[in-house]
Amino acid sequence: QLQASGGGLVQPGNSLRLACAASGFTLSDYTTAWFRQAPGKEREGVLCINSRHEITYYAYSVKGRFTMSSDSAKNTVYLQMNSLKPEDTAVYYCAADVQLLRLWVLWEANYWGQGTLVTVSS
Repeated sequence: QLQASGGGLVQPGNSLRLACAASGFTLSDYTTAWFRQAPGKEREGVLCINSRHEITYYAYSVKGRFTMSSDSAKNTVYLQMNSLKPEDTAVYYCAADVQLLRLWVLWEANYWGQGTLVTVSS
């Protein structure tokens, strides 16, 4: 399973790091991604990286501000979010799948984490 954490209230322009910890499987063997769903809006893909860290997909709205990293020893991936904007407010979900396109395009995953709420407001 996946356990997402790190959400909270942050002021515009500040940073926040979300964590997604895996248990029961080796996260580094999977493509991992972050999605978000803002109030009243559809879920959207935020960032996705394949297991070899060769291919990365970004939502245009977060490119240059958000990055992913991983810690294999902790079986955890992170979403570093910088220069946060009010429009980044959403519930953020992590997910993992063996197939990159199935995860990023079809939103189908072997594993989904529960959401963590990020609120960007002054």
